[in-house]
Amino acid sequence: MLSESAFEQWCQRLAFPEETTKTIIRIRSSPPSRLVRSGAGNVSGRYTSKKMGCSIQYESYKNELPFLYHLEHEPSVLEFYDQPEKIELVYQNKDATRRVVVKHTPDFFVLREDAAGWVECKMEEDLVRLAKQSPYRYVPNSDGTWSCPPGEAYAQLMGLFYQVRSSREIDWTVCSNCRFLQQYRRGPRVSVSSDTVAAIRDIVMRHPGITLLDLLQTLKTGTADDVYFLMVTEQLYVDLAHTLLEEPEKVHVFPDQQVAQTHAEMHTSSLSYPGPAMLSLRVGTPLWWDGKPWTVFNPGLTALTLLSEDRQLREIAYQDFHTLLREGKVTGLSPQTESEGSGAARILLDKASPKHLEVALERYRALGNQTNGSVPLRTLQRWRASWCSAEALYGNGFVGLLPKWNECGDRSQRLSDEQEALLETFIVHHYETLKQQPMWEVYLLLKREAENQTPPVPALSYSTFIRRIAQRPRVESTRKRKGKRAATQEEPWYWELEQKTPRHGSRPEEIVHMDHTQLDIELVSSCTGHPLGHPWVTFMIDAFSRRLLVVYLTFDPPSYRSGMMALREYVWRYGRLPQTVIVDGGSDFRSTYFETLLAYYDCTKATRPWAHPHYGSVCERLFGTANTQFVYNLIGNTQIMKQVRQVTKSIQPREQAVWTLGDLYLYLCEWAYEVYDSSPHRTLGQSPREAFLAGQAISGTRDHLKVLYQDDFRFLSLATTRKQVAKVEKGRGVKINYLYYWSDAFLSRKVEETRIPVRYDPFDIGTAYGYAQGRWVKCQSEYYLQLHGHSERELHLASHELRKRYQNHAGESSITAKRLADFLAQASSHEEVLKQRQHDLEARDVFAHMGSPRMIEEVQKRTETTDQPVSRVLQQPNTPPSSDLRARESNEAENEHEDELEEYEEYR
Repeated sequence: MLSESAFEQWCQRLAFPEETTKTIIRIRSSPPSRLVRSGAGNVSGRYTSKKMGCSIQYESYKNELPFLYHLEHEPSVLEFYDQPEKIELVYQNKDATRRVVVKHTPDFFVLREDAAGWVECKMEEDLVRLAKQSPYRYVPNSDGTWSCPPGEAYAQLMGLFYQVRSSREIDWTVCSNCRFLQQYRRGPRVSVSSDTVAAIRDIVMRHPGITLLDLLQTLKTGTADDVYFLMVTEQLYVDLAHTLLEEPEKVHVFPDQQVAQTHAEMHTSSLSYPGPAMLSLRVGTPLWWDGKPWTVFNPGLTALTLLSEDRQLREIAYQDFHTLLREGKVTGLSPQTESEGSGAARILLDKASPKHLEVALERYRALGNQTNGSVPLRTLQRWRASWCSAEALYGNGFVGLLPKWNECGDRSQRLSDEQEALLETFIVHHYETLKQQPMWEVYLLLKREAENQTPPVPALSYSTFIRRIAQRPRVESTRKRKGKRAATQEEPWYWELEQKTPRHGSRPEEIVHMDHTQLDIELVSSCTGHPLGHPWVTFMIDAFSRRLLVVYLTFDPPSYRSGMMALREYVWRYGRLPQTVIVDGGSDFRSTYFETLLAYYDCTKATRPWAHPHYGSVCERLFGTANTQFVYNLIGNTQIMKQVRQVTKSIQPREQAVWTLGDLYLYLCEWAYEVYDSSPHRTLGQSPREAFLAGQAISGTRDHLKVLYQDDFRFLSLATTRKQVAKVEKGRGVKINYLYYWSDAFLSRKVEETRIPVRYDPFDIGTAYGYAQGRWVKCQSEYYLQLHGHSERELHLASHELRKRYQNHAGESSITAKRLADFLAQASSHEEVLKQRQHDLEARDVFAHMGSPRMIEEVQKRTETTDQPVSRVLQQPNTPPSSDLRARESNEAENEHEDELEEYEEYR
């Protein structure tokens, strides 16, 4: 950004009027005039700009975000601001009958070295549509660009510019490469060792033009990250304007730009040499002679016969033909012309049905076997002429044998103009409405209206009416009859086959999806055995490899706290944040703290459109996979509740539940990070872990972006309460999640009895933070010593379970530090039970290898006894066993005596 003195010098150099300078100062000092949101079809978000030192809003992932990349990396751009103040546009309506005045908010205000002004970004298809609705507002230019006359008139009065930028102007290759190398350009500067630089450059100098894939696979010294750092620092050259780094097998690497240009010139000259050997003379070969097209008709032994465009024959000796060829007077078709001919042939083949191909093949066989008299001679001559014509036009004679049945018969319109108008009227104004009238009733109305016309219009058949409705766009018809949300289900699947917006990114950790869902299982307390309800799980999924990167489990409903804790877990596991996080439009992802954390670590946030589940299909599918492969195989899952009328009390999941939050989280992590991660993925053809590691081998691990899991990151990832503030009580401090926290900064009378912003660490109950006296101060719990010593995850799970227990029983006393300490003591005993359970399982495997059936049976009984519901295992020692437990022990004793009886053969 410009300093104040630099800004003043810039204004003086450009000689802006005083009113213009005030407007620019107001835009620079004001926040965005509006907050962007994801509508029914756009993906919005925030882009972290190093040039501006803040987050910049964008409202379109396919248009505004690429333009932000351009502004960020364009040297002539000094500053840019999103959603500036509104400006007034005055123009004529469509019919030029009245004056229209609108208040318009441009997308950006840009300060360049030589000018300043507003920029409005629009998709090309939207501009075409808007130009029809408002022809005096959006005007196409002859060079393919667009202009806005009312915006230009408003800006001209102030000495500024107003530009309309279409999505057609975006260079997607440059945009993709800028995004690929962004983390190398903007991240911490890393110096590559001189030995590594010499080793990499030696390979490229010995093999100029080596593909990037081959270079990465032959590296013995250095990594992929070192190669990309050398590209950024211009120690290696790649043509970033015409090649995609996402396709390393097509990217050619050179020591510098001069070598690349020399290599390109040599390559071009070798291909453009017009030698006779490059021209194949065969029947149907097209030629250019003195600016006119000719076709080789007969390549004889001594002379060549050519056929002109007007069907005239010309014979020329080979010696003369070679002379004309060397002089350049006779040339073959250019590659572009040949590709056009082959493209036309491909179009004809695409339109050919299996029956067309079968008939063409029969004609081809007939031409090869003319001795058979089953086909008339005139027919064979016509087919041969079609073959030669197609070979001259398309370079392939077979397409000339395809039958042209689509040109047969009467192809004119059958319905009159009156019938067409009547049909369109009743479909649009009667059928495609929210009344949702049935087709038969609408047809009866149409038929009655046709009979009442003067003169009467012949009525259409009902089959014609149904067929015309079926030909209407399904999505648009559903939107008019049932609304936008129902039309979303009819939209085609979001397949992205173009380079401009890779749906799942081009490498690991480029795009990561984050979402919440409620698991279909009932959980119980680890101490009392009482049901606590359904847990909520947060997933972070790598879109490129489908790898499940983070699992976070809690009883709390979706909130930004879950998102913050998932990000903290992500950094703890992978050492950095992804380049882009895609979330839904919920309020939990619009928190200031959540966006601050992403902006601080240069992570772009993108928001999926509402009511478009296809955009979040990566998460939704994995939620279903987690349920079917894991949750539905556990006791207490709630899939039976889909037929709630058939559920009795005895089989309710609440009555069957035995899993606790800690146990479920342990096994869910094992399923996510081991079982699912190493299982072959049907779409990828390999496991998510293999796809992730293979992608990193090509795109780099980017270790220079490592975020240390220390105090700075911990503080930025702290959560806050629902109210976000807490009252400072005299002598006690602030109360956060049932616990009091104290700091010496609360001794000031200015702070007492005031409400201050607070933040806490869900992984550390003993510590919290409050904003007092102009800074964040660290606060400690009144029972810090009792809470100290427990692991972070243990404190997290214990506090969640305890909070949930007392939420279910609001009439009981509130949570205190003493209750929490007692609870943790009980949890410790539960840990001993879990440890013993694991020991017994390990011992059973040992006994199995020893081959002692008796020992195996004993271990199985011990394991079954230990692996009881938690509510029974954690009973107090002086509590008598329940009646069903006594019955089980009695049955086991009887079984033991039965096993000791001697066995006899069957009596007959």
